[in-house]
Amino acid sequence: MIEHSVFALPFAYIAALTAMWQRTRSVHWVELGLITVAMVSARTVAMAANRIIDRDFDALNPRTARRELVTGAMSVRAAEVGTVVALVVFLASAAALSWLCLLLAPIAVFVLVLYSYGKRFTDFPQALLALAQFVAPVGAWLAVTNSVSAAAVALGLAVGTWIGGFDLIYSCQDAEVDRRIGSRSFPARFGVPAALAASAVVHVGTFAAFAWFGAAAGLGWLWWTGLALAAAVLVYEHAIVRADDLSRVNRAFFTANGVIGICLFGFALADLIVHGLSA
Repeated sequence: MIEHSVFALPFAYIAALTAMWQRTRSVHWVELGLITVAMVSARTVAMAANRIIDRDFDALNPRTARRELVTGAMSVRAAEVGTVVALVVFLASAAALSWLCLLLAPIAVFVLVLYSYGKRFTDFPQALLALAQFVAPVGAWLAVTNSVSAAAVALGLAVGTWIGGFDLIYSCQDAEVDRRIGSRSFPARFGVPAALAASAVVHVGTFAAFAWFGAAAGLGWLWWTGLALAAAVLVYEHAIVRADDLSRVNRAFFTANGVIGICLFGFALADLIVHGLSA
């Protein structure tokens, strides 16, 4: 799903390019290409597995009842083959990056797929989603340096809490259905107002983690300008969604968060170029 790529992928690029800037001041194009392949294939594994695992729940939810595996537009067999192909591509790209990336790749896959099972055993599946998204920037940093830094951890925490926080908002629209069909979630357990409040608190932590990343990585004023704009979009995102009016959830989920991803990537890239990153 192309629209989902504006979430984790820009931050994998930010992590990789920042690590390259710190090491050599130049872009390592082969590594960046392999990171792209790894990200796209891992995302495919995660989303395909989610659709396969959740197809029974999806069939019971009017919002998801038109998904391909529910309607039969795609067979489960085809989805399973696609998942395996994407998994092979992911492992191959990890191996091409380094032996350490290959060694850790199964852990990444486990975390990515675990989220799909979360609604069966916990009221906090968004925490599992946050953990899965934490992997992207940390993995990209690791792919460049074969190590993990404070900056990588900070960016991972920022991306994880950002995506986990807005998934709290997104899942509010399914709260009633989830209670009826037995799918566990924070809004279903604690209510929509509590979920929206929790999302706001989590996103305060997101801003702090992005600030930590900027400081730890040594980024300059362009990054901080982008972060200020992203913070304004986050405030807007929370302002347009209310417990008694969830009609603008999709605008908050796709549009506002897409702007945040693209905005921060653009300002981070500009900052790195101004401070010496070259092609």
